[in-house]
Amino acid sequence: MSRMYSVILAAILSVLPLGASFTSAAESAPPKSLIDDGTIKELHQWLSNAVVHLSIDSQNRKYASISQNTIDNLDKQWRAERKTQDQPLIAAILSSPLSNYLTQIQAASSGLYTEIFIMDAHGLNVGQSSITSDFWQGDEGKFQKTFSKGASAVFIDEPEFNEDTKTWRVQVSMTIADNKQQPIGAITVEFNLTELARRKTSA
Repeated sequence: MSRMYSVILAAILSVLPLGASFTSAAESAPPKSLIDDGTIKELHQWLSNAVVHLSIDSQNRKYASISQNTIDNLDKQWRAERKTQDQPLIAAILSSPLSNYLTQIQAASSGLYTEIFIMDAHGLNVGQSSITSDFWQGDEGKFQKTFSKGASAVFIDEPEFNEDTKTWRVQVSMTIADNKQQPIGAITVEFNLTELARRKTSA
């Protein structure tokens, strides 16, 4: 290493905060604009499968008159089951035809989708590709910024960096509507934004 390079490096390190590290451009979050109209159209295409609407309609009828207290209790049960071997509520959702379908969709995406779950008219999970942290999403932006905003509502959250995979993730949520364009539920698809950027660049 030349003396001049050593001096420059020392000067740079001297102004960095303790514990700071160099960050390459590749570690910056890809733009949310990668989730374009074409990407949303692809989601709508596989959402058109009959199992999606049939499953949501069935749960909407089941919980038509459900109270907030019951919703809270179901959510508490779900959270508790995640810590035990006995998981009747979780098992019922994960073994449903809709969950099987979403798991296949995620697998077929070859790493583009990292999580998919669908909610009913109350924000309760109907189907999912993996176990979510909670059963009720009705108090979160993914449901509040879609279902009540109409049939065409789309909410793209802020990207987050996943330390385990060293990739950027972003959740895209949309209203699911019936053939009369009346909202019946919502969906959240978590994208591997790093992978999406790679595919867009190489296309």
